[in-house]
Amino acid sequence: MIKDMIIEIFGGAWPMIIIFTVMLSSIRIAYLIIKKRKFILYKELSYLLFVIYLLSLFYIVTFQDDNYGTFNIIPFKEIFRYEITSKLFVKNIIGNILLFMPFGLFVTAYLDIRNVTPAVILTLISSISIEIVQKIIGRVFDIDDIILNVLGGFIGAIIYIILDSIRDRLPKVLNKDWFMNLVIILILLGLIIYFTNFAEYINEMVR
Repeated sequence: MIKDMIIEIFGGAWPMIIIFTVMLSSIRIAYLIIKKRKFILYKELSYLLFVIYLLSLFYIVTFQDDNYGTFNIIPFKEIFRYEITSKLFVKNIIGNILLFMPFGLFVTAYLDIRNVTPAVILTLISSISIEIVQKIIGRVFDIDDIILNVLGGFIGAIIYIILDSIRDRLPKVLNKDWFMNLVIILILLGLIIYFTNFAEYINEMVR
């Protein structure tokens, strides 16, 4: 179900994502060339992925919200309304947590710290701004969304801190730029195969 939700998001947001990817990549490459800065693939792809994530987040909160005119300022009121096994629980509870996990991870990685506080504060600021804007434009304001978003940002920050501590214990060769470049390429290929059903397509061709 989570996979279908992500595919649905990119299905609607892909024109915006492609245009911004080309524009920002061109500007960034021009900057690196003019300033004679070193091009490090995994860092550049990480920045680009964060921009794509923010664009997708913008699309979700402005076009994907089906609730209009509701207002909830009672903590946990909506959270406890859903059955754990229901699709609405996955979409509205798990979905809101997952929505901001990349935010917490990217923010903590960008700041290069092992402290969850900045990620939590920035997630809170971002989530509150989203809910206020949604209320202004006639959509839903829900304090529970803010709680779940902050939890997601917190979890994302924890994930980065754990991965960063593991990285420190790896052999130095595994911390080289070429190895990190290889890792992010493999991750991207894995995501492409997973979300495009590429493996199923290959199996059909082999038969």
